[in-house]
Amino acid sequence: MSYDADVVVAGGGPVGLMLACELRLAGASVTVLDRLTAIDPTVKAGSLTVPTVAAFHRRGLLSQLEEAQQHNLRGFAPKATAGPKATGPKFLGHFGGIMLTSDHLDPSSQAGEHGPAAGITLVAQQQVEAILAERAAELGVDVRRGVEVTGIAPDDDGVTVTTDQGPVRGRWLVGCDGGRSIVRKLAGFDFPGTDPEITAYQAMAEMEGTEALPTGWHATPTGVYVYGPHPRRILVVEFGGTPADRDAPVTTAELEASIRRVTGVDVVVTAINSVTRFTDNTRQASTYRLGRVLLAGDAAHVHPPFGGQGLNLGVGDAVNLGWKLAAVIRGQAPDGLLDTYTTERHPVGAWVLDWTRAQIAIMRPDPHARALRQVVTDLAGTTDGTTYLAGRLSGVWQRHDIPGDHPLVGTNASDLELADGSRLADHMHDGRALLLDPSGELSVAAHGYDDRLKVTDGPFGLLVRPDGIVAWASDEGAEPYGLDKALSTWLGAPGSPAAA
Repeated sequence: MSYDADVVVAGGGPVGLMLACELRLAGASVTVLDRLTAIDPTVKAGSLTVPTVAAFHRRGLLSQLEEAQQHNLRGFAPKATAGPKATGPKFLGHFGGIMLTSDHLDPSSQAGEHGPAAGITLVAQQQVEAILAERAAELGVDVRRGVEVTGIAPDDDGVTVTTDQGPVRGRWLVGCDGGRSIVRKLAGFDFPGTDPEITAYQAMAEMEGTEALPTGWHATPTGVYVYGPHPRRILVVEFGGTPADRDAPVTTAELEASIRRVTGVDVVVTAINSVTRFTDNTRQASTYRLGRVLLAGDAAHVHPPFGGQGLNLGVGDAVNLGWKLAAVIRGQAPDGLLDTYTTERHPVGAWVLDWTRAQIAIMRPDPHARALRQVVTDLAGTTDGTTYLAGRLSGVWQRHDIPGDHPLVGTNASDLELADGSRLADHMHDGRALLLDPSGELSVAAHGYDDRLKVTDGPFGLLVRPDGIVAWASDEGAEPYGLDKALSTWLGAPGSPAAA
């Protein structure tokens, strides 16, 4: 039977495009199907975490993120444009609207050397998607826009995807098609979780009467709202129940009424430039793979956007899955490699769901929740509290439970500066794993892995998987003990493809 591609990816947002780029870089053919004809301009995520930026850095895309952030900084209000040059505490993020700043941060606790990736945060989802769309085109990914998936038929050898423009067949199908994923529903993935309690709106709108609205996050007797930093941006959260019709277009009257109920200010909404209505529906697929169908991003987990974790979580899924699925397609994957996608990413997703549930809990307007909010506010004002919360927000806490005794194993690799002035990420642009060899002796164990492993000099022995996760490390004279096992565990057998 013929195939249109090794992998069909349903969904051409940032997660689907990131996955497609990773697969194509590793030699797999990819067809991306997206029902939209262009990038969705609706206001969405606006910040990136350290692991996400590091993933782009490892693929040579850091300068594009830097350019996007500079553009965004120029677009802020005049008093905010001096942000990078201003003195005083640095804003680190928030937990349910409780602000975190660097004046309470213990800098020694921030794991690893993040290099230039640590300086990039303010990049919008649409900018990320545009960068990845350009990269996908450069790599030769087949991206088909305006194509809607209507059915799937998995079998032992692949998946036939039915669309409104005819069938597409791939050896594998990955659903990256959002929180209402048709792939997830048609494939029969279990999707347990908690039901929604709130109605919230995030909008860019033309408004009158906003001079009475202070900027920033504010808890009121009826909910929570955020005004700014842009004079047209507002977010309101109400706890009186879910929308009567989630799919109905948001009108100016509906948005205006919600703003007035929560803020207590008689704001007049004259026009809506962009708006999204959302709830706190929070669910996660119990597994990310059923046969030849897999899920990534919001298709695998949904939650409210507080804390800005959603886009970053999805990109993490994509970089974890891409090289593993490509290794299976090449016939070089060791036994169980693809199963580690769920075992590694599911716990991270579960944590994000609980992180957002906790924020909903302290945003409620009832007395018990407000009392808890004050306790968390007090804790956030301490060094230990800020350090803990900021570390979680940044993503640097993430660690996979993988074999190995060294404390670095399972962590995101630090962006080490090497002796020749290059950084670790500079050596991973081609998508291969990386071995740092300070003595020249480790390359013996790496013989036969040239097609999937690069070896270079380094301050100590370190094996980094293609997704940036440390798979093996040695401090004492770069002893090769355990390296053979780590190589075979993650990269399969040297030389010819592994047996099926």
